[in-house]
Amino acid sequence: MKKFRYGFAIFAFVVFCILWITYETPAIKAFDQKVSDILFGFDLITPFHYLGETKVIFGVSLIVLAIIWVRLRDYQLMFFVFLTIGVGFGLYQFLKRVVERPRPEIVDQLSTFSFPSGHSTHGILFLLTLAFVFSKLVKSKKASQIAWVLAIIIFVFIGLSRITEGRHFASDVLAGWSLGYTWFTLCSWWYKISIRDFNRI
Repeated sequence: MKKFRYGFAIFAFVVFCILWITYETPAIKAFDQKVSDILFGFDLITPFHYLGETKVIFGVSLIVLAIIWVRLRDYQLMFFVFLTIGVGFGLYQFLKRVVERPRPEIVDQLSTFSFPSGHSTHGILFLLTLAFVFSKLVKSKKASQIAWVLAIIIFVFIGLSRITEGRHFASDVLAGWSLGYTWFTLCSWWYKISIRDFNRI
């Protein structure tokens, strides 16, 4: 299972790089248009974008850090949260400015850049981090599995909400998920290595 997870992270990073290189090609533009034609204006999904707002993510993350400190005193896990959510935020903001892809043309569009989608990147990092921390807090394997499934469902809807609003192209969202999963996997790998090394002391 671990090998699959790391292998999928490599695949996700390759997908991100391919999208970065090809987002201006006719094939990707056609893909973006097709997905937009299907999802744009689907208001049932749109409210999920609130769960991907930066202030919500950072606010909940501070609460999570407090819970880890009180319940577990696991400072490596606290740093893990900082890496995934804090550094992850800086990572996608940096890449937006490097790529400088304009957003879709709609009325009252945002002025920031489009690639990768911040809600998608930060959303997947946020939800997977919550599931990861929750699995450390509970002993029930079933409860942990439910948390992971809910995390996946919610981050998917957060990403799709950016297409229903016309704030992002589908390729932005896919790139955000790919980047976020890659960064999360790297951070979780660091956490497991750090815990193993700490236990040897």
